[in-house]
Amino acid sequence: MTNIDQSLKYTKDHEWVRVEGNKATTGITDFAQRQLGDIVFVDLPSGDQDIPVGEAFGTIESVKAVSEVYMPVGGKITKRNEALDGEPELVNTDPYGDGWLIEITMPDKKALEGLLTAAQYEEYLQEEAA
Repeated sequence: MTNIDQSLKYTKDHEWVRVEGNKATTGITDFAQRQLGDIVFVDLPSGDQDIPVGEAFGTIESVKAVSEVYMPVGGKITKRNEALDGEPELVNTDPYGDGWLIEITMPDKKALEGLLTAAQYEEYLQEEAA
């Protein structure tokens, strides 16, 4: 069973977003990390980059594939999870915690408008599986 954190927002590309003020921390969902398998490398940009919503900002390499990760909200990347440089498997073991990817400063709350609630994301996963 896929773990879906009820306090987060989600995308159909399987990224999650935790919002605190104008900051959005993001990573990939439990579903995504399970699909990828054992993660062996994470390539993330350095901070201070403005990237629009929907654009790729990095890649995650697993024993199965290399997958791009996409900006769930537009804004400026202000922080990257440097712990993943030495421990990419944190994305597998704690995708909603220590396995986060980047922190984004959003220009405004309108950036959140296209995101799914936990219930909507769960419904989306069920539709995809059918």
